[in-house]
Amino acid sequence: MMKAKALVLLMAVISTLLRFRVVRSGGEQPLARIEIHRATIAIHDSASIRASPEVLGLKGQNNGWVTIDFSHPNSSNDDWIGVFSPAKFSSSVCEPESGREEAPLLCTSPIKFQYANYSSADYQATGKGSIKLQLINQRGDFSFALFSGGLSSPKLITVSNTVAFANPKAPVYPRLAQGKFWNEMTVTWTSGYGIDEAEPFVEWGPNGGDQTRSPAGTLTFNRNSMCGSPARTVGWRDPGFVHTSFLKDLWPGSMYTYKLGHRLFNSSYVWSRSYSFKASPYPGQDSKQQIVIFGDMGKAEVDGSNEFMNYQPGSLNTTYQLIKDLKNIDLVLHVGDLSYANGYISQWDQFTAQIEPIASRVPYMVGSGNHERDFPDTGSFYENKDSGGECGVLAETMFYVPSENRANYWYSTDYGMFRFCIADTEHDWRPGTQQYKFIEHCLSTVDRQKQPWLIFLAHRVLGYSSGEFYAEEGSFEEPMGRESLQELWQKYKVDIAFYGHVHNYERTCPVFQNTCLQNASNHYHGIFKATTHVVVGGGGAGLADFSPFKARWSHFRDRDFGFVKLTAFNHSNLLFEYKKSKDGNVYDHFAITRDYPDLLACSFDSCPRTTSAS
Repeated sequence: MMKAKALVLLMAVISTLLRFRVVRSGGEQPLARIEIHRATIAIHDSASIRASPEVLGLKGQNNGWVTIDFSHPNSSNDDWIGVFSPAKFSSSVCEPESGREEAPLLCTSPIKFQYANYSSADYQATGKGSIKLQLINQRGDFSFALFSGGLSSPKLITVSNTVAFANPKAPVYPRLAQGKFWNEMTVTWTSGYGIDEAEPFVEWGPNGGDQTRSPAGTLTFNRNSMCGSPARTVGWRDPGFVHTSFLKDLWPGSMYTYKLGHRLFNSSYVWSRSYSFKASPYPGQDSKQQIVIFGDMGKAEVDGSNEFMNYQPGSLNTTYQLIKDLKNIDLVLHVGDLSYANGYISQWDQFTAQIEPIASRVPYMVGSGNHERDFPDTGSFYENKDSGGECGVLAETMFYVPSENRANYWYSTDYGMFRFCIADTEHDWRPGTQQYKFIEHCLSTVDRQKQPWLIFLAHRVLGYSSGEFYAEEGSFEEPMGRESLQELWQKYKVDIAFYGHVHNYERTCPVFQNTCLQNASNHYHGIFKATTHVVVGGGGAGLADFSPFKARWSHFRDRDFGFVKLTAFNHSNLLFEYKKSKDGNVYDHFAITRDYPDLLACSFDSCPRTTSAS
């Protein structure tokens, strides 16, 4: 009895630590360093700042470069340029936050920033400088402000003229995703048109064939939808409107073209440019199928702005490598920690703009991570502030996933010979929970004769990782992770389990209950022995260290940015490749050769237990 009570107490302590612990795999959002609520007005009549050109996107482009020329007679190397949108950034007033008696003078964070001496080494001596910055279409105009006093005590010196896109409300940044059925594709995009102004739709059809129109639903949210600061305060920015259309009854493997449209109530139309995609193969179809998997990418700026301590240095390289190889990619799975906006809403537009060349062409499926969901008293499993007050609203609105309830971000999706079961580690996954039942249902209902490749994905490491912060806890995993799920992985013969959260790459041997049931290899053949666990959290955010201790189950470790590519050649042959983002070359690989009778065979704890009586 005493032992039972002690066990219950221990589990309660572990659960509490689990919910409140701080994970050091994220880093600090660069915009969070700007103490904009402490800004003071110090207008200097002799200072100046000018941006040109004043109009961007005259030929329909959704990005463009501006040149900012500025001068300050009392210049310092702490001076910086903030990019604000909308241009009248000083008109926003926040509700007072806890610990502040009055609302801040300025309640709008810049959407990006750069130091005044970034490209003008003699700025402090001459008081004159010039920088070039890239803007994207974000439904608003822009202004540029020169501040002194550094990021911690900003003093507003002068504000520029206004810059705007020719059509700031244009439909932009389409994101494809698998629908709830194999022959359905969804298209989600962002615009400035609400339902009281225009009707959104997608015009689409077979490549070179007749086109049809499918209506789109429209979602948005307001400041009160956010759960806390900075999302409700200095990080808030109007998200515009998010539209999703469902393209149904697709022919397997066929090419389609599409473009986004809005029919205004004056009967005129606003169009995006044309895009194309290839429909999903029929479940079980025996054809070459190529899947890319990674986590924790974030976004970075091609103009070098917003960089702080290499916050997301690899994200552009990962993006470029995927674009370069896009003709050989059928589906992308980004397993959590998407934009790292952390409550600075403007960053979601910038993230969707960065991935547009990929997400507009192939399904871009996402999972929920701590930087999307976690915030105290909002129903997340972890009571930290990693989402910056977003508490899942942005991810659940900006990206479609075929879940029954997008507030519970777990779902399954089939692609040809693959079944993917995507868990949501920011909600409870333990036995008896709704999510546990989903996971078992997803794993148990796949027809392995048609879909031999069964893949489990989750953001936090529910399997095995020798990341330094897990090792310090002595768990080498998320507490209660594999203890809750390993029997399901073994019973249903999950080929590979993927995780993010730890910003590096690591591959295990086929492992069950902390024991290698098969030596790690570059080629596995014959019957299933155990699941191979892979951490692939090096999508782009700052890298994480490994423990000096290398566990028996850890086969290959790499502290670098990269992603995994799975290639199913047929029902019997699967190729796994780990590629680095810096060059796209393969640094780790293995192949699985297995036939359907091999899956029917029993391995350790993968078949029902029997007795002589049975």
